[in-house]
Amino acid sequence: MRLYIAEKPSVGRALAACLPDPHRKGAGWIETGGGVVTWLFGHVLRQAEPEEYDPNLKRWRAEDLPILPAEWRLVVNESAAQQFAVVKGLIERADEIVHGGDPDREGQLLVDEVLDYLKSEKPVRRILINALDDKSIHDALGDLRDNRDFLPLKLSALARARADWLIGMNLSRAYTLAARRAGHDRLVLPIGRVKTPTLALVVRREREIENFKSATYYLLDAVFRHEKSGESFRARWKPSEERTPLDPEGRLVDENAARTALASFGAEPQDAKVTRYERKKKEEPPPLPFSLSALQVLAGKRYGYEPQQVLDTAQKLYEEKLTSYPRSDAEYLPVNQHKDAAKILGNLAALEESELGAWAKAADAKQKSRAWNDDKISAHHAIIPTTVPVNLARLSAAERNIYGLIARAYIAQFHPNYVYDQTKVEVTYHGELFAASGRTERAAGWRAMYRTGKNEAEDAEKEDEESAVLPPMKKGDAADYVSADLGTRQTKPPSRFTPATLLQGMKEIHKYVKDEAAKKMLRDVSGIGTEATRASIIEDLIQRKFLLAAGKKKVLTPTETAYLLIDALPDTMTYPDATAIWEDRLHAMAEGAGSIEDFLAGQAAFARDLCTAALGAKIPGVEGVRCPSCGRGVMQKRKGKHGEFWGCTAFPQCRMTANDAGGKPDFTGKRLPRAAAGVTEERVSEPRYAPRGSYTPTADEQAEMDALFFGE
Repeated sequence: MRLYIAEKPSVGRALAACLPDPHRKGAGWIETGGGVVTWLFGHVLRQAEPEEYDPNLKRWRAEDLPILPAEWRLVVNESAAQQFAVVKGLIERADEIVHGGDPDREGQLLVDEVLDYLKSEKPVRRILINALDDKSIHDALGDLRDNRDFLPLKLSALARARADWLIGMNLSRAYTLAARRAGHDRLVLPIGRVKTPTLALVVRREREIENFKSATYYLLDAVFRHEKSGESFRARWKPSEERTPLDPEGRLVDENAARTALASFGAEPQDAKVTRYERKKKEEPPPLPFSLSALQVLAGKRYGYEPQQVLDTAQKLYEEKLTSYPRSDAEYLPVNQHKDAAKILGNLAALEESELGAWAKAADAKQKSRAWNDDKISAHHAIIPTTVPVNLARLSAAERNIYGLIARAYIAQFHPNYVYDQTKVEVTYHGELFAASGRTERAAGWRAMYRTGKNEAEDAEKEDEESAVLPPMKKGDAADYVSADLGTRQTKPPSRFTPATLLQGMKEIHKYVKDEAAKKMLRDVSGIGTEATRASIIEDLIQRKFLLAAGKKKVLTPTETAYLLIDALPDTMTYPDATAIWEDRLHAMAEGAGSIEDFLAGQAAFARDLCTAALGAKIPGVEGVRCPSCGRGVMQKRKGKHGEFWGCTAFPQCRMTANDAGGKPDFTGKRLPRAAAGVTEERVSEPRYAPRGSYTPTADEQAEMDALFFGE
């Protein structure tokens, strides 16, 4: 028996529909003439929790950290136990297994981990389903691969999952305990390998804005008349730093210098010379089709959609068989997919009342843009429409908008390049340099499709800056000064992040790393997090009150807890340098370079170092009576065997205790030795019952931490 294991029920049903009759449905499976199809519900196995390795680890204690499993364990998720039993029974009966996980590293792992957990040695083949329409599935069925070819993809996903466990489980405990010692009795500080540096981006941006001081700078534009043609043009003064005071950004901030220059330019002689003139024909190819991140960023800017909403909408379009696999990090297409172009464009051309229809009719299905490139393809390709016709009237507004963006990017691949002349002019006048640039369009090509969106201001602004009309001229031509005007601009603080721009920041993480060598190395890395997890990471930070999202654009600002967390951690955890380099290594592992053992050894060493650093973390204490012994903790009232007493929250590093005297700690009495080495004794009173140096989370807190620890 051939057994197909899909990642989710919708994929399983679509796959079964493309297999021969007869069909017979069961509880969690479908029998067909070509084999049995079953499915998982994503990850039906989860990483074991610390207390499932050792019951004593249920209690959070600094001395137990870091927790480093000698042998990693998986546990069946209770919610998926019934379906897991179905899959287990079918695997035992199967002669051959076809792995039908999603075509990415996470999809590779979630089926492989089930086979490994059950110690299955049955032969396994791999089917790569990039879309759920019948044609795509039939093509995939005709191109089954050996599952062993995808071992690096699995190891990369496994390394990521275990790294998230090591960092999240250990550092969340270490810094939550540090916060308890500072008096934050009910505070939980969840830390994630990707989540924490993402939060730090917002915290640092907010501090940049708070500390920003606006400055005025000056721009001087002159009008010159070209002597031969008699036509006038504008050029901007480019002051020399040697002769004119400029700020570190090269801006003219001295008003007196600006006005002096303006006055001097009106003096005789007023003849100028063209010292540089370049006119080049340029062609701009259409933008590539979408990866998920690119789609989320554009949909956020144009429609105000949050990244998770875009992913959910793209997922629904995928399950309706209208678009290809949404969780793709690719922006290219396989060459063999080009044969479907005529069919897809024909379907889109039938949309008479939509702009898509007009654009598709003008497209040339034989044209092949740079998007078709097998060297840029791994397990999946860019998000595109399928060969299934769409009825736009049946879609929700969000579905129509997202489908429209995907379809437009696909149609653009079959339109000509945008062709223009780029002109650059430099004029020398009174020993100073003036410059102008212009763009003259020859053929709009694909750009005609991108001028219809009223919210796409970026393209319009860019074109305005570069579209100045300049007369034809050549180097050495004479020109006459006509006039000049002085304008002022104000420096602006950086913009606050929105979910869409924060996601873009995660993808373009090289812009935010501290180390210049790492910055250069990481330019080609696809950021931190994965296409599938970035949106959920941002959403989680909002839901857990680390970030506040305000207004229609969901502008993000950090909460006090976010500041506390980021300030408590060392730079190695809050700056994205290390995380981005780890992501680079995970991507390299997916391509067969590096070992999981070496990667996890580095993660374990990192967790060990930061757990040690947590013991001395400086976390602002809550209001209250500061411990007179250690100066870090706060005295809190406790209940002991002999009644109420006061203990230092920095226990067990500090064992300061005091009797209760009318609701306040009484520090008179005899001395109690401190546990910390080299610290003198302090005067404390009986009883000598200090609180235990541990913390057992409530059920709600444990659930919260579980959710955080097993994510990035």
